[in-house]
Amino acid sequence: MLTSTDFSGLLNQRFFNNFFPIPATSSLKLGQQTPDFELPDITQGQRIKLAAYRGKQPVILAFTRIFTEKQYCPFCFPHIKALNENYEKFTSCGAEVLMITSTDERQSQIVVRDLGLKMPLLSDPSCQIFRAYRVGQALGAPLPAQFVLDSQGNLRFRHMFSFLSHNADVEELLAAL
Repeated sequence: MLTSTDFSGLLNQRFFNNFFPIPATSSLKLGQQTPDFELPDITQGQRIKLAAYRGKQPVILAFTRIFTEKQYCPFCFPHIKALNENYEKFTSCGAEVLMITSTDERQSQIVVRDLGLKMPLLSDPSCQIFRAYRVGQALGAPLPAQFVLDSQGNLRFRHMFSFLSHNADVEELLAAL
């Protein structure tokens, strides 16, 4: 029996707010402190504040594009899996990986379960943090981007989405630490 894909969770206010293309225009400069935020961590069931890492450890912010549970961006899905599979490499370097998605908390809980995520998955359905970092948007969701912050919260590396280079690979992120 042929089943169809359920898009009912896709067509919501977040989708329409992010429908029209806005290019990635982050003006954050290397060495600059990045905007602070606080978001719910779906993996651990607590709230994460970026400032809590300052003075303690480097952080990788991995903005990812998940449309709804089970509906992943074809560019981001392999990246999410690679980050998850290599999570221990990042933590052994003393860094934390914070994955940020625009899916709501219910959808994000399903993502965590389905993918067996080890790293924190932060839910930003209002896309305020995506906009603060100016990662851009298209076709219903913000675009992916990666930022590596040193232990003081200063930007050391930035990768913005392009069709030639969708996401920074694991080796690039590890080298930036």
